[in-house]
Amino acid sequence: MKLYPISHGDFKLDGGAMFGVVPKVIWQRTNPADENNLIEMTTRSLLIEDGNRLILVDTGMGNKQSEKFFSYYKPSKQNQFDETLKKYGYHRDDITDVFMTHLHFDHCGGSIIRNDKGFYEPAFKNAKFWSNDKHWDWAVNPNPREKASFLSENIQPILESGQLDFIDTPENGRITKSDELNMDIMFVDGHTEKQMLPMIDYKGHKIVYMADLLPTVGHIPLPYVMGYDTRPLITIEERQEIFSKAADEKWLLFLEHDAYNELCTLKHTEKGVRLDKIYKFDEIFND
Repeated sequence: MKLYPISHGDFKLDGGAMFGVVPKVIWQRTNPADENNLIEMTTRSLLIEDGNRLILVDTGMGNKQSEKFFSYYKPSKQNQFDETLKKYGYHRDDITDVFMTHLHFDHCGGSIIRNDKGFYEPAFKNAKFWSNDKHWDWAVNPNPREKASFLSENIQPILESGQLDFIDTPENGRITKSDELNMDIMFVDGHTEKQMLPMIDYKGHKIVYMADLLPTVGHIPLPYVMGYDTRPLITIEERQEIFSKAADEKWLLFLEHDAYNELCTLKHTEKGVRLDKIYKFDEIFND
């Protein structure tokens, strides 16, 4: 098995929305805002080469939305994906599986492209697209709070392609095993219904892809919950349980949205779980 971090580009989001009830005077110490109160974010996927499978975890926001849409998010350093794949010796047609942690546009938008005829089609023509039935139903029948994040042009073409498959949700607990993808999957419900976090054993480490359970290292204190979360009190409960275990077992947490930090570990302190160390992927896995 080999793992590769892949950037789809950077963007910006409102700092207040990203930190909910936490005052700006506190969160700007770790996530400084610009003159419009926007903080730096990124879209970082994980590419997993495992035998005859090439698995891509999340696909960024893509580039098919309107100029007005993107004006809210100030995207930069876009269109890096294909060049990065080429550097690792791959083409997007080599990808066998696209694992979508959830269907918010900044996590799945790159799954669908607009072709030369103006029609939507999968960006990865040879891949299965993985979701779960509970989250899929949640996304195609969106609540008013999340409706702007679940875009039909990102979702329906996956269904229509015939390439969609579902991962079974666990009957007990929050973790299930996918033998087909050779990973454990953790389910969390605070941010959105049945968000899926891949857990991968790699070279003596357990790597957990944190998606929106932990957007940046600035969000590690338990109350630092995004205003986007549909069930913030559940998010806090999930974070308390998962962060504590991550600190106990020294998990490497893969950060999808942190513009500056790829991986981190956590530790127990008198104030609760806090940041332990920050790593670049190549610093640990330099082969």
